[in-house]
Amino acid sequence: MFRPKTGSVTQELELVAPSKLSIDNVSKSFHTATGNVLALDRVSLNVNEGEFVCLVGPSGCGKTTLLNIIAGLEKPDSGTVLTDGKPVTGPGRDRLVMFQESALFPWLNAFGNVLFPLKLKPNLSNKDRRDVAKYYLELVGLTRFERANIHELSGGMKQRVALARALAPNPRVLLMDEPFAALDALTREQFYGDLQTIWKERKKTIVFVTHNVREACCLGDRVLLFSPNPGRIQEEFHVDLPRPREMNTSELATYAARIMRSLKQQAATTT
Repeated sequence: MFRPKTGSVTQELELVAPSKLSIDNVSKSFHTATGNVLALDRVSLNVNEGEFVCLVGPSGCGKTTLLNIIAGLEKPDSGTVLTDGKPVTGPGRDRLVMFQESALFPWLNAFGNVLFPLKLKPNLSNKDRRDVAKYYLELVGLTRFERANIHELSGGMKQRVALARALAPNPRVLLMDEPFAALDALTREQFYGDLQTIWKERKKTIVFVTHNVREACCLGDRVLLFSPNPGRIQEEFHVDLPRPREMNTSELATYAARIMRSLKQQAATTT
C-alpha cells in the first residue's frame, strides 16, 4: 500500500485540518407549474469534525436539496451554510459529492477517473497525483482493475471507483446521496463494512442521504428524520453502537424500529 512519508502527498493524505459544518435557518423554495413549493423550512444543523450523519425521510422532504446546498450546487433563499466558519458560496474542493449513479467518465479507465480531480489540486507533482490515485484505488479494493474500462466494471465496482474519486482530493466533507440504492443487497452489505473501515481510517466528515432506515443506523453516528411539506428536521436519533456494525443484528434492528415508528406516525399525521 502507498504510505507517503514526506512532502506534499503527506500533507494531502495525513494532515487534515479540523472542519465543521454549520447550517443555520436554511430555507429553499422552488417554482413549479402549480406554484411555489417550500422544500426546506428554517433547517439548522451542526456536524462535527469526523462525524457521520445520515438524513432519512420520505421522498420530497428536502434531503437532497439540503445536500445540494451544502455542496454549493444550490443556493438557499435564506439562512447560511458554513464550513470551517467560512460561507459556502459555490462548489469547492473541501466538499465533494458522491451520487446514486457513479457518474464516471466513460472515456477514462478506473485509474483515469480517480486521477482526474487530482489534476485540479495545486502543489502536487504528476508522480504525487498518480501515487494518490493508486492509494485510493487500493483502499477500495480495486488495484487489480485500475486499467479496466468503465463498461467492463460491475455496478458495485463502478461505485467503488466513484468513492475513490470522491476521496482522492481529500475533501473536508464527503456528501453522499443514496450511493448504494441501485446495488444488489449483497453488494450493499459489503459496502457498509468497507465504508465504515474507510471512514475510520480517513476520519472524514460525512453527510449521507438515504431512504433505508437500517442503512442509516448501520452507518451513522446520528440519524436525522426529515418531515415533508415543508422539509424540516423532525427528530434526531443518536446511534450508540460499537463499530463495525452489521445490518442484521438485533441491536441495530431496535434503533431502526424506533425510527420507523416515528416515520409511520409522521405519515399518519400528514395523510
